[in-house]
Amino acid sequence: MIIRDEDALNYHSSGRKGKIEVITTKPCETQWDLSLAYSPGVAIPCLAIEKDPEKVFEYTAKGNLVAVISNGTAVLGLGNIGAAAGKPVMEGKGVLFKKFADIDVFDIEVNEHNQEKIVEIVEAISTTFGGINLEDIKAPECFYIENTLKERLDIPVFHDDQHGTAIISGAALLNAVEIVGKDISKIKVLYNGAGASGIACAKFHMSLGVDPANVMMCDTTGVIYKGRTKGMNSFKEEFAVETDARTLEDAFKGIDVFVGLSGANLVSKDMVKAMADDPIIFAMANPDPEITYEDAVEARPDVIMATGRSDYPNQVNNVLGFPFIFRGALDVHAKAINEEMKKAAAYALAGLAKEPVPENVRAAYDGIEMQFGREYIIPKPFDPRVLTRVAPAVAKAAMETGVARNPIKDFDVYCAQLDIRMGRAMSIMTSVFDKAEKDLKTIVYAEGENPKIIKAASIASERKIAKPILIGNEDRIKAAAAENNVDISKLTLVNPKTCKDIDKFIDEYFAIRNRKGVVRDTAVATMLRSPNHFASMMVRLGYADSMLSGLNYHYPETIRPALEIIGKESYYEVVSGLYIVSMNNKTFYLADTTVNPNPTASQIADITIQSTRFTSIFDINPKVALLSYSNFGSAKGESPDKMQKALKIIKEREPNLMVDGEVQANFAVDSKLMKSTFPFSALDGGANILIFPNLDAGNITYKLLYSIGGAKIIGPILLGLTKSVHILQRGDDVDDILNMTAIASVDAKRKQK
Repeated sequence: MIIRDEDALNYHSSGRKGKIEVITTKPCETQWDLSLAYSPGVAIPCLAIEKDPEKVFEYTAKGNLVAVISNGTAVLGLGNIGAAAGKPVMEGKGVLFKKFADIDVFDIEVNEHNQEKIVEIVEAISTTFGGINLEDIKAPECFYIENTLKERLDIPVFHDDQHGTAIISGAALLNAVEIVGKDISKIKVLYNGAGASGIACAKFHMSLGVDPANVMMCDTTGVIYKGRTKGMNSFKEEFAVETDARTLEDAFKGIDVFVGLSGANLVSKDMVKAMADDPIIFAMANPDPEITYEDAVEARPDVIMATGRSDYPNQVNNVLGFPFIFRGALDVHAKAINEEMKKAAAYALAGLAKEPVPENVRAAYDGIEMQFGREYIIPKPFDPRVLTRVAPAVAKAAMETGVARNPIKDFDVYCAQLDIRMGRAMSIMTSVFDKAEKDLKTIVYAEGENPKIIKAASIASERKIAKPILIGNEDRIKAAAAENNVDISKLTLVNPKTCKDIDKFIDEYFAIRNRKGVVRDTAVATMLRSPNHFASMMVRLGYADSMLSGLNYHYPETIRPALEIIGKESYYEVVSGLYIVSMNNKTFYLADTTVNPNPTASQIADITIQSTRFTSIFDINPKVALLSYSNFGSAKGESPDKMQKALKIIKEREPNLMVDGEVQANFAVDSKLMKSTFPFSALDGGANILIFPNLDAGNITYKLLYSIGGAKIIGPILLGLTKSVHILQRGDDVDDILNMTAIASVDAKRKQK
């Protein structure tokens, strides 16, 4: 990747300068809001905190606020460029904290070189923060600063330049040693670079099992040996060994592992050739490693190679560590980040690398193969599972070692909350997955040969939320599963052409469609060649409880077979489609968004009742708004008139339902606006089910919310059929399919009742 100077400068200067801003998290629109945010209302939490200092975590942002502090003496590979020049890096660190773990950051650049004064400054401002991240402070001062602050403060203090690299490389080392079949206590390890990172890596790797007797360290002068005086300090002295080796080249002979935290092109091919069998090289100098990946592999084809670069396998990237370590520490209000918490993070990362990689992670990296082995020993930074593996592991370690002030009671709930917090899941889905796990239902996937479907079905089976059936050619399904490293041993595969009950399916289809223009030959061809018809028939005849399809089909191609074979409930005139839309921690149910172009008033009533009955699976109190461009007769027209008539019909059919309209969308969702303007309205607290007057309005709304508003979308949910059938969207990823699987399972239970 080539980055031009002008591109970087333009990125940082265009629009609002820099990369961060501060925003409010509470309403500040009225005098009432301001009176609560500041004087006089703010005095109340102040007094509460004075009485109980722990309340500071409840009434302020302290518990999610980290200070990124630097004096600019060791910025990246740029050296001592000063505090102001280091600010873009510290802002960048704040971006990573927010992006990967939703942690807020104030970056603080301290124009001071005296280590004791830096300690005093940080100690004085520490009350503001839930944690301190020290950054780009040169050695050996960084050791004193961190250690002293740890002793004086009761919040986590973490020097990422030391421990971040140590933790990530530690996870990589655990897996690399396992892959080559060596004993970590017996491997010989050479470290090149005796600064903050090098010394921290060596110490941390020892805590993971490396024998100190098998460790050698080099700096710019050469090997650190007993009796050396040049360039020594007390921190290097800990690593001085009895040896005849004096140069880096000497030190390479017979070693198992090389850990580079130094500079570019310091290691030659001949040095690599001198290493033991199955050598492990972590060349982590940035941006150019101690030896290139190509040269290392050419010298030793049996090498396991890691670098700090994203364009080579096995990137040792600190972003795999610090956001998630702080997330876990902050969430239990930890007093420190101790060794046990760091080791927990390393073991969690090492374990995650052994799990199958989700499709959406592969897609983020251009679909490259990722399977535990020589070229995949640590997870990728954009793997969303890192958060839900590392943060809980760190939090548990904090609790077990007695530094947690706010223990987590249920880690399954905590992990779900982490996904919700990052916008990767909806809070409503937690209970749906819980319900799906009880009394497993059989879900048939019409597109059983699709790799995403295969992977989602495998995960659904593993998580025990459904019993999946895949429709398709068995050989093609098995080949796709093998190619994507998916275990399908517990899945049921059904090929219509070899199904023992195919005649029963054909007879049933002919019986229900023979007066709809279908002859026997057509029935045979349809059942054998149309997976959507075959899957629908499985649901009709009780071979499956629900069906999912649509990943490779246009919407009508999926819904038409379901209508023909399963049919709508007799209680309704129409079927309809609903989308679940979540944004800003609020969830709305939008209907009809996919089926009826211009429903009548009675059909609007059908759509409303279908929506409220379906949403019962989410345990919500339905509050329905019938939307229009008019508010309670303020304007005339076809749409307002229709919604007024629909309201009367709904009230006759469901007299206890909280529903009102016609009403404009902003009034429907804003309870304060509604109450102040239309106090007579039956809607209390803002609507959560929004019924649109026509397909144009509904379809346009949900697509704009998704494309422009950044909303999380689940659907479309098909409503009004006698049995459970639901539609996937083209482009859905594995997580989307899993969500729909859970919904299909719980909806099937609802319909069976």
